[in-house]
Amino acid sequence: MATVCLVGTLDTKRAEYDWLRTRLEVDGVHTLLVDAGSSGSEGADVPAEEVARAAGAELASLRGDRGRAVETMARGAAVVVRRLFDEGRVDGVLAVGGSGGSSIAAAVMRELPVGVPKLLVSTMASGDVRPYVGETDVTLMYSVVDIAGLNAVSETVLGNAAAAIAAMARRRDEGVPAPERPVVAVTMFGVTTPAADEARAELARLDYEVLVFHATGSGGRAMEKLVTDGLVAGVLDLTTTELADELVGGVLSAGPHRLEAAGRVGVPQVVSVGALDMVNFGPAATVPERFAERNLLVHNPTVTLMRTTPEETAELGTLLGRKLRTARGPVSVLLPLGGVSAVDVPGGPFHDPAADEALFTTLTGELAGSAVSVQRREEAINDPGFGAAAARELHRLIGERKS
Repeated sequence: MATVCLVGTLDTKRAEYDWLRTRLEVDGVHTLLVDAGSSGSEGADVPAEEVARAAGAELASLRGDRGRAVETMARGAAVVVRRLFDEGRVDGVLAVGGSGGSSIAAAVMRELPVGVPKLLVSTMASGDVRPYVGETDVTLMYSVVDIAGLNAVSETVLGNAAAAIAAMARRRDEGVPAPERPVVAVTMFGVTTPAADEARAELARLDYEVLVFHATGSGGRAMEKLVTDGLVAGVLDLTTTELADELVGGVLSAGPHRLEAAGRVGVPQVVSVGALDMVNFGPAATVPERFAERNLLVHNPTVTLMRTTPEETAELGTLLGRKLRTARGPVSVLLPLGGVSAVDVPGGPFHDPAADEALFTTLTGELAGSAVSVQRREEAINDPGFGAAAARELHRLIGERKS
């Protein structure tokens, strides 16, 4: 039988979790109850004391400091549930809560691989849910009423949640079919679409299943999550523009650890410098005043692009090189000397050979003496042939890894 892990603060939500546990067991699903409350409660399969210790703390020390308690129990519950999952004891996770309980449950869910059913019934699900979802496949259901006792509305919502997670868990318990073809990831942006499309077509011809990620911050984080989870056989990181937003202060940063997952787990990767000529902002009026004299391009009414300077591209080249030279797996870098985006070509608004050369030179210099292969190609990134060449290079690296 499938098993659903229930993660909750039983000191405040005991009645709701008892109701859910009964409902799930009537539906023919086993349950494991994890108490993530800071006061402790009897009857959980994993008591709060054990959860706290998984985070390196004693439960008694958390009482009276709500912020520390929530953060600690979130860390501990994530450790506990991940261990249960790795032991093959969890087919899905269900939680209900307000802001504190939701943050604990979401931390647990984000630790699990993509594809593991995760359902969170939350009072917070009707607002900004990015802090809860992150880059994984958490399903959110708005509770409509507060999670404060059982009533006609809450029982209807919770009943739907129980039925949903039971169905998802049973399906997972039946077995998840392995992909028929190796899965590879490709990054793209509007200004690198022709290269990504060409690469995707070539990879499909070479019998790969291709996942394309839009390099908008969340896209880069989602890709790296899948890489970390072991779901990707290779990465074609054509579009590393999120690093520019992180460096300069744009709105599409994927965080400081972008371009690290594949290297950390040893997945073959081919990397280029797509759209490192730009930093992204919202409407023109939202561009910070300190950038008023910079080369700005209104891409559309909601997106304004700013050209990176030679100083910034030199720093980006150094950053890329330092990340890639430590990779545990094979890495190739392809440099499009003719331009790194659709607008960084002769006659284009961001054409700046000095800035591009600063990028190419510092990146090449940082990788000198390393195992990373660097290919300087005459095309612009979107010229015919570049995307296909990058795809074939990734195919070569994956093949060498297998042999």
